[in-house]
Amino acid sequence: MDNTYFPESELIINGDGSIFHLHLLPEQLADKVILVGDPGRVALVASHFEEKECEVESREFKTVTGTYQGKRITVLSTGIGCDNIDIVINELDALANIDFATRHEKPNFRQLELVRIGTCGGLQAHTPEGTFIASQKSLGFDGLLNFYAGRDEACDLDFEKAFLAHMQWQGSQCIAHPYCVDNNEELLDRIGQNDMVRGVTIACGGFFGPQGRRLRVPLADPTANDKIMSFRHGDLCFTNFEMESSALAGLAKLMGHKAMTCCMVVANRVAGKANPNYKNSIDSLISLVLERI
Repeated sequence: MDNTYFPESELIINGDGSIFHLHLLPEQLADKVILVGDPGRVALVASHFEEKECEVESREFKTVTGTYQGKRITVLSTGIGCDNIDIVINELDALANIDFATRHEKPNFRQLELVRIGTCGGLQAHTPEGTFIASQKSLGFDGLLNFYAGRDEACDLDFEKAFLAHMQWQGSQCIAHPYCVDNNEELLDRIGQNDMVRGVTIACGGFFGPQGRRLRVPLADPTANDKIMSFRHGDLCFTNFEMESSALAGLAKLMGHKAMTCCMVVANRVAGKANPNYKNSIDSLISLVLERI
């Protein structure tokens, strides 16, 4: 146990005893956690619950804890981006493993299971619209994990080296060093099983330029997506773009939690097609995760 005292400036606790951003009390958090980006998707997941214990809302962070087939589950919206994941995972870990009364780490570690249900863009011909993808690895363009000790031990350095060489990114073209983290193998097998495509997910630091979309501002590397789609490392290739999976996988691994991301493809960059009405079909992915978590 780390006997470090966490002062008010590092661990901010609201007047009602809840954690600063999420506004959750420690007792409101289940061991099984489903993370979604869209606050509106929380109600869709929670509509499957037989019972609801609590509903808490603060900014883009909306939480419902309840019961599904005897399993106590928390569903929480993170908003968009790895910066929000940094807030959410650190505060969930604090709720589980720091005593708010003493501001010291609890003597017994509490491990969380964190499953992100998201949407993504497919990067291969075999990941058309509607495909369910379970991320085997997540590669982060955001640079977030580079701020934490233990980053290299948590990452696949050979994959990172091969990717940088393939992209020919050097100097100013590689402002935030990409980091590659494995999703939890046990969760991946249990949730992904044999009916989700396995592959490598890229978590981008934006929706437009970082994912190769050009509107009025030209791209620094207009060929980046072509190089990404052609990259191979052993039998692995990049299957999809999204914006959160790398920070989730990386922070969870550093903290000792289990984490994985599964997404439904709503746009395929190879075919140039998108389904903006995906909300009508993502409930089938939600049902699978609830059954298997």
